[in-house]
Amino acid sequence: MLPESGNGTSGGGLAVPMAWLCAEYMADEMLRTGSLVQTGSLEFRAGRSTLALTIYLSGGSDEPDVVRTVSFLDEWLSRTAYGHPWPEWVRDRIAAREAFDGDGTRPDPDLALARDAWRWLERTELLAADLGDDDGFLPPVLPLDPEADEAQVWTPAWRLGLPLGHLAIHLF
Repeated sequence: MLPESGNGTSGGGLAVPMAWLCAEYMADEMLRTGSLVQTGSLEFRAGRSTLALTIYLSGGSDEPDVVRTVSFLDEWLSRTAYGHPWPEWVRDRIAAREAFDGDGTRPDPDLALARDAWRWLERTELLAADLGDDDGFLPPVLPLDPEADEAQVWTPAWRLGLPLGHLAIHLF
């Protein structure tokens, strides 16, 4: 028997994470439209996950209205802008949504996927150009190509995904 609604709130049916899936779809479309990195790469995944978290945690992923989405673009741009404490904002928003859940008896499939994306972004490190925004804990790596003059560092995936997401929003 099929559940009465598609959002998983009726009769113990299948819980469908529609808000997260919409956020991830929007992030995917923005990155593909911008053609900033090759789809299927780890850099693309970092950008998509960063953008999807920004969209989902801003609350704008389930709004079909184009005018409403345009107002969210400004918010997404400010959240992904250089100097914004994005990781702290993500941690705070996830914690707030977990606290809002109350007794925790009803699992939120959207929040579970958002948590998984955040864990991946925090734990996965990518080799990227050293942009000089070092917090002192990532040692520089010599260029892989001896003729290259650009040093590279291992950096958490969100650090690469954040500027990619910001540029993708601008180009959208």
